[in-house]
Amino acid sequence: MKRIQSVRVILIGFFMTLLVGCATVGKDFATHNVDQIEVGETTRSDIQEMFGEPWRTGIEDGKRTWTYGKYRWSAFGEAETTDLVVRFNDDGTVSSYVYNTTE
Repeated sequence: MKRIQSVRVILIGFFMTLLVGCATVGKDFATHNVDQIEVGETTRSDIQEMFGEPWRTGIEDGKRTWTYGKYRWSAFGEAETTDLVVRFNDDGTVSSYVYNTTE
């Protein structure tokens, strides 16, 4: 009986370590659509249709900015990050974008 309790404690400790050892922020998005973005042509509604709702929004250098990203860190392996930052002109077309990934 005492041995079973010890095994349970070890298993619970192992699973707690796994849970604490990983963190994910953001959400998945359709990375295969990135090559369809055209500066000065693609609109905010096009971007929303291609990638969904942005994970973060903001203003950078006076331009509306949408960020799509998924960031996964692990204490036991390599970090996996993917992000797309899209900046818009005042007319709602894409001013510039940056896509980065560790994959």
